[in-house]
Amino acid sequence: MPTKPDTDAATVAMDKRAEDPVEPETLVEIENLEVHFGLRGGLLSRMTGRGAGAVKAVDGVNLTLRKGEVLGLVGESGSGKTTLGRTLLGLNSPTSGAIRYRGEDIAQYGERQLRPLRRKLQMVFQDPHASLNPAMDIRTAVGHPLIIHNLVQDEADYEAKVVDALERVGLTPPERYLTKYPSDLSGGQKQRAVLARAIIAEPELLVADEPISMLDMSVRAKILQLMLDLKRDLDLTYVYVTHDLASAKFFCDNIAIMYLGRIVEYGPTEEVFADPKHPYTKALLAAIPEPDPNKAVPRDLPRGEIPDAARPPLGCSFHPRCPVALAGCGWEARDLRALLERRWLEMPVEEYAKEKALFADLTALGEPEVTRLSIAPGRGHTQEEVLEYLRNLREEGSAAQPREPFWSGVVAMQAEGGHVVLEFEQSRDPRLRLLPETGVQVACHLYDGTGDE
Repeated sequence: MPTKPDTDAATVAMDKRAEDPVEPETLVEIENLEVHFGLRGGLLSRMTGRGAGAVKAVDGVNLTLRKGEVLGLVGESGSGKTTLGRTLLGLNSPTSGAIRYRGEDIAQYGERQLRPLRRKLQMVFQDPHASLNPAMDIRTAVGHPLIIHNLVQDEADYEAKVVDALERVGLTPPERYLTKYPSDLSGGQKQRAVLARAIIAEPELLVADEPISMLDMSVRAKILQLMLDLKRDLDLTYVYVTHDLASAKFFCDNIAIMYLGRIVEYGPTEEVFADPKHPYTKALLAAIPEPDPNKAVPRDLPRGEIPDAARPPLGCSFHPRCPVALAGCGWEARDLRALLERRWLEMPVEEYAKEKALFADLTALGEPEVTRLSIAPGRGHTQEEVLEYLRNLREEGSAAQPREPFWSGVVAMQAEGGHVVLEFEQSRDPRLRLLPETGVQVACHLYDGTGDE
């Protein structure tokens, strides 16, 4: 006699499957990726055989991109976000590290090996005006990937696929645009044509490099919505490169904040925006304009500019601009020079000249990676005067102007052999660390306890 099914158990099992959805498959894994660009030195460096150094555009990035995800790469100009996106598609050659597409490491592939993959990995560039060949009509420009990858049987097949691509991106009726040239289109129409060309070969991944930054405000939201519609209809995965946090909040599932070639915060977009962890992320969010002129918003923006990527700071690259930097964040001699220059800029000329005369030569203060600094007193001054000046500087601070974080990294300061010697705390390189309660990863000593005094 057949037994009665346990409907309660079946219901519970179905509910559990609904609560625990299947994890999306991994599409791309990036592991310890570095992209360095060598600098051309002058005549002296070539004669001596010394290299001129390198720009660390991408410096040890780790990322996982799952199928169907929209990942935002956000940061200031020079943060390395565009280089990372281009390297992902093989448009830049990595210096080291791995890029695994569906488990296959493509980091060191040559052009011949990459050619078959380009059908599945496409890019939308920032400038739609420069992305289309002005000598090609839209029919030819959009359909060109079909010819390159041998995806059509005949002229009728070619025509049908071009028409379908134009319809998908909203260039309707398509017959109206087939014979037009880029110069006949508006900026928004050109970007739609670029998107049509990107999707016509049925890719899996689109890297969109600032796709709306050169468009009028009136069409930006429409292009982003179109990209979301294409994601839904074609099962696309996006890497969205932008400096615009507002569009990243609207468009992205996960967000990676980049600073000087590294990811400093990485996690679900909602979590990052609701409770930013890294001081740089907080500064970026504080810089978002407030549309209400009657609403006062505190602006704790980072001081200074993004450092030279050819000579990045020790430890955490953001520490020279960080208001809450700790002892082990990477303080060095050039940070003292930056402190003095900020102070002297606000002084009357007479006081500036008097303080600067205490130092014989400020050149040594500008050298990178100097963690034991010997300061010679200026003519007519003694080591004791310089030491007293620096001690007084260290003690300055008030509620309105807190003590400079720089001094937390100075572990010793004394007169020695006619000079004043400063020794700095050993720098510690912060790595991404998962905060389990939020699912956000952050690279900051505030969360690992290693930067405390």
